[in-house]
Amino acid sequence: MALRINDTVPDFTAQTSQGEITFHDWIGDSWAILFSHPKDFTPVCTTEFGAVAQLAAEWEKRGTKVIGVSVDGVDEHLKWIGDIEKVAGCRVPFPIIADEGLAVSKAFDMLPGDAYLPDGRTPADTATVRSVYIISPDKKLQLSMTYPMSVGRNFAEVLRALDALQATYGNPIATPANWTTGEDVIVALSLDDDAAKAKFGELDIVLPYLRKAKRPA
Repeated sequence: MALRINDTVPDFTAQTSQGEITFHDWIGDSWAILFSHPKDFTPVCTTEFGAVAQLAAEWEKRGTKVIGVSVDGVDEHLKWIGDIEKVAGCRVPFPIIADEGLAVSKAFDMLPGDAYLPDGRTPADTATVRSVYIISPDKKLQLSMTYPMSVGRNFAEVLRALDALQATYGNPIATPANWTTGEDVIVALSLDDDAAKAKFGELDIVLPYLRKAKRPA
């Protein structure tokens, strides 16, 4: 069964480039982003890991831990990190899970249940392992994206989506298309106009069902 929004994400214990972790314990009370890759030493993934490393201060500012996963071993990860740091011009501060047996990839439904790693495999054998999962502190999946092999992920969009998720988490608001931090939010229909004004102040009533307001501080 596919992992769906608001499902509790699988817990697992795995070796990483920074030692053994148990996933739920590693998340702790933070937000978390798990982003996956089909193989080490691949060009698109190297640029993606570099982009995530360059955003280290932004993840920390948002109380968010990031972790990669690739279906190679720890030794390969440690060697690959050198290439990533050369491309990115900064260190890689986050761990990379060694998913050699595909346990994590299968638990998160990145691959068919009968997937295996043939001898001499290429990235095409694990091509569907190109996903992003944003997880809230209660260990529930809040957002997922899956990309094809040929398209590098836009981590500025992942950051924007994280901002929107954190803004709306537990609040009766939503964000409109292309929203960025500081812009007006949409008031949930669970609040009538009076209740919305009491909570948010002045409303911009574009349509009876589309009401905008300043995001509360």
